Amino acid sequence: MPTVAPFDLDGHILAVEFLGDTPFFASAAGTFHRLDGSDKVTEAHQGMLTCIRDPYSESLISGGEDGKVLRIAADGSVTELAHAPRKWISQLAAGPQGAIAYAYGKSAIVRLADGTTREFTEERTVEGLAFAPKGMRVAAARYNGVSLHWVAGDAKPIDLEWKGAHTGVTFSPDGNFLVTTMQENALHGWKLDIKPGSEARHMRMTGYPAKVKSLSWSAKGKWLASSGAPAAIVWPFQGKDGPMGKAPLELGTRANIMATSVKFHPAEDILAIGFIDGMILAVRLADSKEALIRRPGKGAISAMSWSKNGKLLAFASEAGDCGVVDIAA
Repeated sequence: MPTVAPFDLDGHILAVEFLGDTPFFASAAGTFHRLDGSDKVTEAHQGMLTCIRDPYSESLISGGEDGKVLRIAADGSVTELAHAPRKWISQLAAGPQGAIAYAYGKSAIVRLADGTTREFTEERTVEGLAFAPKGMRVAAARYNGVSLHWVAGDAKPIDLEWKGAHTGVTFSPDGNFLVTTMQENALHGWKLDIKPGSEARHMRMTGYPAKVKSLSWSAKGKWLASSGAPAAIVWPFQGKDGPMGKAPLELGTRANIMATSVKFHPAEDILAIGFIDGMILAVRLADSKEALIRRPGKGAISAMSWSKNGKLLAFASEAGDCGVVDIAA
C-alpha cells in the first residue's frame, strides 16, 4: 500500500514539481516550499500566478503579479530573468538552450540564454505559450486560434485558425500535433505536417461537462490525458492521424465527482488522477486497473508531479493540504 506523508500549507497551491528528489510547492501567495528534510521557504513573488518545470534544466520558472519572471534552482536560490513593471505574468514556457517565453496582454516575449529578447505581437491577448520539441519555435494561443513563430529569422508566423477562445496550448512530444484547451468545454487539435499552401488538419475533442484545466502526455507521447469530466479522458495519439475518428479512454470514472488534475508516470503508461474532493487514483492504461493513492481531503487536487524515478508522487490542493506519496512503499 502506498504511504502518504502529509504536508499542510496555507492557501492555494498553484503547482508542485520535483527538482531531483525534492518536491517544490508553489503558493499563490508568492512563496516556494521545498521539502528537503524539513520545510524550507523561499520568498519569490508579490503574488504568484504560474509556475512550470523547465524540462531542459533542474529548475523552475515562475511568473507573478509583480511583473517578474524568476528561475528557481534546486537549492532554492532565485534568479530574475525578466521584469515587466505593472504587468501580470500568467503565461510561461521553457524551451531549449535556456530559452524561456512569457506573455502579458497581446505580447509574447522570448528570452534567450544570453539575455536577448524577441517580441511577437498578437491581435488578441496571449492565453497560452509552448515551445516546440524540435527547433526554436514558439506557439501562442489566443482568441480564434494559435500563432506559430520561429524565434530566429523573419519567417512569417503560421496561423492555425479555429473560432473561439483558446486558453492553453501544448505540442505532442514528437512535434507532430498541437492541442489547445478552450474556453468552451473542449480541446482542439491540429496535425502539423503542413505543406506550403495547404490547411492544417483539425481535431475536435468535445463532450466534456466542464472546462479542461489539466493536460498530461504519456512518456512516449502515445496518449494525452485531460481533466474536465468525472473521469480522466485519455486521447490516443499512436497513429499518424492521432485521435481523428477515435474515441478516448475514460479512466478512473467516479459518479459526478470531477477530475481536476492528471499526470502521467515518467516511464510507464500509468496515470495519476486527482479529483475535486482530494482523492487520487493511479490507473494502468493496459487494463484500466485502479489503485487508491490518497483518500479524499480538504480541497480539489490542483497539481501533481512524479519524481524522475517514478517512485514518489507529490500532490497539491486548492486548500493547501498537500503531500508526497511513496508508491514503492
